[in-house]
Amino acid sequence: MPNIKSQKKRDQLNKMLNERNRSARSYLRSTLKRFDAAAASKDPVLIASARKAAIKAIDRAAQKGLIHRNNAAHKKSRIDRTAV
Repeated sequence: MPNIKSQKKRDQLNKMLNERNRSARSYLRSTLKRFDAAAASKDPVLIASARKAAIKAIDRAAQKGLIHRNNAAHKKSRIDRTAV
């Protein structure tokens, strides 16, 4: 347990940010799984909507620093190859 007031504040902030990051990562993973399921179904309309949501989630995660921008580019490239 920290004795210094600023460390207590940092610990509290880190817990809050950790929860936010965990939620955002979970959303990203779920969106990618939904895209994979749509790609497996071979329904073009479903694939298009799932692709759009996945690309948006990847871009948002990269912008927030959850994933590296090169990792985001890799994931988007994989999605584009799968969606065709």
